[in-house]
Amino acid sequence: MIPIYKRLIASRLQILIFSGDVDAVVPVTATRYSLDAMNLRVLKTWHPWHYGSKSTQVTAGYKVVYEGLTFATVKGSGHEVPKNKPQSAFALLNTFIANHKH
Repeated sequence: MIPIYKRLIASRLQILIFSGDVDAVVPVTATRYSLDAMNLRVLKTWHPWHYGSKSTQVTAGYKVVYEGLTFATVKGSGHEVPKNKPQSAFALLNTFIANHKH
């Protein structure tokens, strides 16, 4: 996958990779090691991401933003994020798409 990601990034496509933080199939650490091997420039270090209004805001996970790629974790989810945490999955994808319209 790394060569494919590199080609997509080179074509200026923005990529979102996400993983449940309790995923036993593809652990977060494995994805992090793979991303580290790509030597991408970090634009924003690990930080929490949230959804909801100020009064009902939920910390849904953590993310790191690289040049051309964002990697996010989804708190409390296993391998099937949309099935395990549908609200978090929707918020993550909706925000990513809204922030990367051209």
